[in-house]
Amino acid sequence: MKILIKNATIINENKLVESDLLIENDLIARIDTHISDSGADRVIDASGKFLMPGVIDDQVHFREPGLTHKGDIESESRAAVAGGVTSYIEQPNTVPNAVTQGLLEQKYTLAEGRSFANYSFSMGGTNDNLEEVLKTNPRNVAAIKLFLGSSTGNMLVDDPETLEEIFSKVKMPICVHCEDEATIRRNTEKYLSEFGEDIPVRYHHLIRSAEACYISSSKAVELAKKTGARLHIYHLSTARETELFRNDIPLEEKKITAEVCVHHLWFTDEDYETKGTLIKWNPAVKTFEDKEALWKALQDGRIDVIATDHAPHTLEEKNQVYTKCPSGAPLVQHSLPAMLEMHAKRRISLEKIVTKMCHNPAIIFNIEKRGFIRQGYKADLVLVDLDSPWTVKKDNILYKCGWSPLEGTTFSARVTHTFVNGYPAYENGVVSDQRAGERLLFDR
Repeated sequence: MKILIKNATIINENKLVESDLLIENDLIARIDTHISDSGADRVIDASGKFLMPGVIDDQVHFREPGLTHKGDIESESRAAVAGGVTSYIEQPNTVPNAVTQGLLEQKYTLAEGRSFANYSFSMGGTNDNLEEVLKTNPRNVAAIKLFLGSSTGNMLVDDPETLEEIFSKVKMPICVHCEDEATIRRNTEKYLSEFGEDIPVRYHHLIRSAEACYISSSKAVELAKKTGARLHIYHLSTARETELFRNDIPLEEKKITAEVCVHHLWFTDEDYETKGTLIKWNPAVKTFEDKEALWKALQDGRIDVIATDHAPHTLEEKNQVYTKCPSGAPLVQHSLPAMLEMHAKRRISLEKIVTKMCHNPAIIFNIEKRGFIRQGYKADLVLVDLDSPWTVKKDNILYKCGWSPLEGTTFSARVTHTFVNGYPAYENGVVSDQRAGERLLFDR
C-alpha cells in the first residue's frame, strides 16, 4: 500500500518545511518536494494543513484488565487515534496490578490485535517484588513505574531500603508518581475534622499539597543522583518542583527528566468552582502561579514531555463525595487539540508541541523508529487543520466513560487524519475498524 501526502507543511525537528511524503506499507519511504503520484494507491492533498509525527503519550491508564467499566484498550486507544495519539505507555495499576512478569505479559496479550494505537505497558514496582522487576526486558517494556504516593490502586512504595535497591539495580527508565504520603494523610485528617467526608473539592490542592509534591520529588531526584538511576518524574504540578531539573545539557545526556500533563497547563484551583470533582486529579491542579511556572519550565527545557495521565472514571464515581470520589479524568482524545489551542493563544510554538509530545518521549524511552518524520521510520503521522473550529460535546467524545473535563470547550484546530504504521486509522471524524497498533520496541 502506497499513500502519498502532497503539499503538507511538515513540523519536524524544530523546522516547518513544505513537502510531500510517501508512505509505503508501514514506513515513511520518502520525504521530498514534488513526489510523483504515479504508482500511489492513494493521494491526499494536504494543502493548508500541517503534518507532524504521531503523539506519544508516555502516561495513560486504559483500565484493562479489571476496571473495564471505566475504559478498555479498544475504547481508549480508539479515542487516542482520534486525537492524534499513535503510541502510548500504559501504567501498571490495573486489577490485578502488573507486578509480576506473567501479569505484565497478560496485558500485552490483551492489546495484541485490539489496540488502535501502538502500545507499551510498564512494569509496576512494590515494596517486595524487586526480583520480578529485575526480570523486565528493556527491549520490549517501556519502563518501571513506582508510586511514591498512593493514587488509584494499592502500589505505594514507601520503604527507603527497597527504593534505594530499585534505583541502584534497575538499568531502564524508572518513572515515578511523587507525592509524600505522610503529608497527605496529615492534611486529610485536618480537613476531615473540619468537614467530615464531604470535603469541598476546592481544598484538594491543599490536601495533596505543593509541599507533599516537593518533598517526594526532591527525595527521588536526590536518590537518582546518588545511585545514577535513569529517573523520569511524571506530572509535575508545582512551581517549586521545576527547580529540581536542568536545561543546560541536551536531553540525550539527561539522567533525570520530567513530564507535565495537559490539565496542569490548562486548569487552576479557581476552576474547582465550576468543574468540581471532574478536575480532581492526583497530583492536584494547583494555583495560577504554579501553572505559569510549569509553562516557563516547559518553554526553557527543564520540563521535557507533555502527556495526559489519561485516567477515566464513570460520572457516577466522579459525582461521589470528596473522600469517595476517585482522582483522574480522560484526556487522550483532546491533548493535542488543547495544545494546538495554546498555540493559537501564542503560548507555545508548533515546533515545541512536536518536540515535547513526539520527539522527546521517543528519546527518553529510546523508542525504536518512532517519534520523528524520517525516512525509514514507522509511518505514525498526524495531519492537522489549524483553522477548523469544533466544540467538545457528548456526541463526539469517544471515551468509554462518555465525558470530558473539556466538554463545552471550542478548539480552533482539529486532527483530520491519523496514520498508525502507515494505516489510515482516523479520517475526518471516523475511526477505521482496523486495529493497526503494534507493541513498541526500545533501542536498549
